[in-house]
Amino acid sequence: MKSIHIDIIHPANVHYFKHAISNWKAMGYELIITCRNKEITYELLDLEGLDYVPMGKNPKSVLGKFLFLFKCEWNIFKLYLKKRPEIALSFAASYVAHMSWIFRLPHISFDDTEHAWLNRKLYLPFTDLVLNPESYLLDLGPKQFKFKGHMELFYLNKKYFKPDAGIFSELGINENSPFIFLRFVSWGALHDQGQMGFSDGYKMDLVKKLSLDYRVFISSEGVLPPELQPFQIRIKPDRVHHVLYYASLFIGEGATMASECAALGTPAIYVNSLDAGTLQRQESDGLIINKRYQDGTLEKAYEILNDEQAKIRLKEKVKALDQERYNLTDFLTWLVTEYPESKKKLLLGEVDPKTKF
Repeated sequence: MKSIHIDIIHPANVHYFKHAISNWKAMGYELIITCRNKEITYELLDLEGLDYVPMGKNPKSVLGKFLFLFKCEWNIFKLYLKKRPEIALSFAASYVAHMSWIFRLPHISFDDTEHAWLNRKLYLPFTDLVLNPESYLLDLGPKQFKFKGHMELFYLNKKYFKPDAGIFSELGINENSPFIFLRFVSWGALHDQGQMGFSDGYKMDLVKKLSLDYRVFISSEGVLPPELQPFQIRIKPDRVHHVLYYASLFIGEGATMASECAALGTPAIYVNSLDAGTLQRQESDGLIINKRYQDGTLEKAYEILNDEQAKIRLKEKVKALDQERYNLTDFLTWLVTEYPESKKKLLLGEVDPKTKF
């Protein structure tokens, strides 16, 4: 096998695959990367020095989203005619699953979003192997493998992530100064319909009160109101994990950043009516606080901030849990390079990724 197709649908996917991509490149593999234009995804790929085929931007309307999927199907069809990859990886991308099936190449899909039921119906029948975190709540049948850990450990494993205190100067604050990081989402995905996080009024209240005693930085998918724009974080997007590592507290509507905090040992309050098995597991492990509604968020924030040992205890929990988790990047590197024999060994229990990686 010498050619691998990787499809990117979200900025987080760049991080999931970037270290494995480096490994495969060093082994002489050709990488074909396709990418949707969501938020900072193109910029992240550029910062990583990765070539990619742009797929365009997913529209906001439901009809527009379905038409966009057909456009992606056609683009992948033309790409496969030209490039002829030998295996494909995606994060539950139905158009990759369909074209892989047509061209008779295996498709490996990741999925950690139980509530995205419609998308699952579109990709699962055409997918060769599905990889889920061990906390994933659904049984997807014989083609499913659940790994120990969660997606964010693909890039925040200590082998691949080294925190850089230089981020303090990039933020314009003194080293070790306490700060709070807020994340607001745009609610534009199909599975976001009818869901909620913070009201605009509560966002204003959070920032107004917390900024009296702490520096506050905001990351937002949408345009912030004028009153909050001075708090907009201004760093290169590939530096955000260093911000999360050193933050005193994360508060946000974004599941990915909450899970990143769970990997890094940073206290996090996730506020979103959507839930997932990964988030439930992280909460049961004492790694994050999982709230369905905004009420009480400010009080919980002060409870954490007033506890000087909160972050120390959390980092100890993460260290202990890491003893049971896979090195996911090395696991994925092996899985793809040895495919399909690796799949057979995995599903038959002939290899233990914990001891191997």
